[in-house]
Amino acid sequence: MEYQYLTKINSPADLKKLSLAELEVVAEELRHFMVDVVSKVGGHLGASLGTVELTLALHYVFDAPHDKLVWDVGHQAYGHKILTGRRDRFDTLRQYQGISGFPMRQESEFDEYNVAHASTSISAALGMAVARDLKKENNYVVAIIGDGGLTGGVALEGLNQAGYLKRRMLIVINDNEMSISPNIGAIPGYLNRIVQGQTYMRFKKEVERMVSSVPHIGPRIFRLVKDTVDAMKTFMVPGLMFHELGFDYVGPINGHSIPTLVETLQNIKNNETPTILHVVTKKGKGYPPAESSQDKYHGVTPFDPETGEMKKSVGGPPTYTSVFSKTLIEIAEHDPKVVAVTAAMLEGTGLEKFKEHFPDRCFDVGIAEQHALTFACGLATQGMKPVCAIYSTFLQRGYDQIYHDICLMDLPITLAMDRAGIVGADGPTHHGLFDIAYLRTLPNMMLMAPKDEAELRQMIYTAIEIPHPTAVRYPRGSGVGASLDEPLRALEIGKAEILQDQGDVAIIGYGHIMSAVLQAARKLEEQGIHCTIINARWAKPLDEELYCVLANEKKCLVTVEDAALMGGFGSAVTELFVERKLLPVRMLRIGVPDRVIPQGAPNLLYAKFGLDADGIFERIKSFVTEEGIHATKRHRLGSKL
Repeated sequence: MEYQYLTKINSPADLKKLSLAELEVVAEELRHFMVDVVSKVGGHLGASLGTVELTLALHYVFDAPHDKLVWDVGHQAYGHKILTGRRDRFDTLRQYQGISGFPMRQESEFDEYNVAHASTSISAALGMAVARDLKKENNYVVAIIGDGGLTGGVALEGLNQAGYLKRRMLIVINDNEMSISPNIGAIPGYLNRIVQGQTYMRFKKEVERMVSSVPHIGPRIFRLVKDTVDAMKTFMVPGLMFHELGFDYVGPINGHSIPTLVETLQNIKNNETPTILHVVTKKGKGYPPAESSQDKYHGVTPFDPETGEMKKSVGGPPTYTSVFSKTLIEIAEHDPKVVAVTAAMLEGTGLEKFKEHFPDRCFDVGIAEQHALTFACGLATQGMKPVCAIYSTFLQRGYDQIYHDICLMDLPITLAMDRAGIVGADGPTHHGLFDIAYLRTLPNMMLMAPKDEAELRQMIYTAIEIPHPTAVRYPRGSGVGASLDEPLRALEIGKAEILQDQGDVAIIGYGHIMSAVLQAARKLEEQGIHCTIINARWAKPLDEELYCVLANEKKCLVTVEDAALMGGFGSAVTELFVERKLLPVRMLRIGVPDRVIPQGAPNLLYAKFGLDADGIFERIKSFVTEEGIHATKRHRLGSKL
C-alpha cells in the first residue's frame, strides 16, 4: 500500500493540519501499517485495530504531551506509538532493544505512564490531575480504559476517589466487550445496558428550557419540575451509577466515527467535573480475520496478512500449559471437589478445555486476581479443592490475599503459576521472576517446580492432594519431550531427586532450567569436572538432609534457578547452611541478577544473563578454577543419605 499521509506524520502536530476527511484516510493507512508490521513480528493486534479512530481523535483534539493521555494496559496503544514518532522503529516492536509493546516513559515523552497490567489508568490519571491543580497548571488529563479493565478492583478504587475529589479529568471507556477473552462479570453487562444516557440529558435540558421560558413561574414550581425530571434518571439512565459517583456521563457513542468522536471530545473537554465518555468499538476493526476471531487475534505470532493464517510452528513436545490443562481434567474426572479459578486468562492458562468438560466447576472472575484468590478461599472452606491458574507476574497483584486469606487459614489451595521465568517479548512487566522470593517467606506455603512436563503432571496431582497451600511454577513454551505415560502419583514432600552422583561439584537445579543444567554438566564432564546433579523439586520445604550432606562431602555447591537470585532458591539453601552452622561452604548461586530484565526472545535473554547451557558451563568452570577445585575421580556421596 502506498501511504498518502502516514509517512508524513511524525508527531500529533502533523495530524492537526489535516481535515476530518483526511483523517479517515489516515485511519485506513494506520490499520494497514499495523497489520503489515505485526504480521511479521507478532504482537497485540486486535485491541489496537479497534482504537484507531479513537487514537486519532484524541491526538487531534488534545495537545499531547502537554495534555496527558494515560493508556490502560497498553494493548490498544500501537496507533499511539506510530503517531508519536515511532513509526520508523515499529518493526522492532517487542524485540530485544526494540520498542516496547506497551507505553513506556523511558521510550517517549508521549508515554505518560509505564503500564502492562490492567486497571491502573484511572488512579494514575487522577494523581496527575491533582498534581496539575496543586501546581496551578491548566492541562487536560485523559485516562483510556477498556470495559475489561473496569473489572479490576484498582479501577473501581480510582473511580471512587475521582468522583469524590471531583478534579477535572476525562475517563474514556473503550467498550468492545472483550479483554483477552470475552469479559466476565456484572460491570461489562452494565455497560451494555447504558444506551439511553444522552436521551435523558437532552430530555432534561429541553424540559428546563421550556419551563424557564414560561413567564411568572414560581421557584417552587420550577424545583418541583426539576426534581421530577431528576427522579426519572432511574428509569431513563442505566448509567446512573456513574452520575451517583460524581461523574458527568456521555455516551455511548460510535468509536469508529471520527467526526462524532472529535465533536464529542471538543464539547466535553472543558467540563469542570470529572467526565466519563463511553465509546463503543469493535476489537480487530478493519481487518476481517481479527474481527471474526477476536480472542485469537488479541496476541498473535507472525501470520500471513492476506489470509490471516498464523504461521505454523514446527511440531514438537506439548507446552507446559497444555500438559497442565490435560492433567487437571484427568484429576477432576476422578475428584468432584476439584474446581478451577482464573482471572481473565481462561485461554492463556489452558482452562478453556477444562471449562468445556466441567462448565460448572470453572470460574473466570475477570481482571481481579485479589477476588480470585479470596473466592477460592471461600470454596476451600467448604471442602472444595480450588486450583488457581494465574500467571506468575499477575499473581503478584494478589499477594495480601495469599498471606491473609490463604496462608493464615492454611487452606488447601493450589496456585498454578504459568509463565514463570523469562517470558520474552512482553518484557519486564511480564517476566515471572519473583514468585520464589515472594512466596517462600509465607507460613504454611509449599513451593514446587518441575524439571520437565512429566514431572509437572505429578506436581499438580501432589499439590491438589496436599492439605496446605501449594504453588507450582512452570514456564511458557514447550516441554523437553518427556514421556507422559506414567500414572499420576504423589511426590514425597520436600524430597529432591538425585539424577547423577559423582565428583566433588554438586549442582542443584530448580525447575525447567534443569535441562540446561544437564547439558552444562555434560560439557563439564568433557573438561574432567565431574558433578553430582540434583533436581531440587521443592523450594519449600527444602531437602535439608540431602543438602547438608552435600555441604559436608562436596568441595563446592552450585544452585541454578531461572528466577531472581535475591530471596530465591539459592538464598533458601544458603540460609539453611547458616542455620545448621555449616558455613563456610564454597557456593555459587546462578540466577537472574537484581536488575530490570528487558524484552527479547527467551533464548537470547537466557544467553545474555548466563542462564543457558553454555552460560552455566562457563560460570561453573570459572568458579571451579578460581576456587582451586581440580578435576578429580568420580567421588560418590557417602552413606549419610
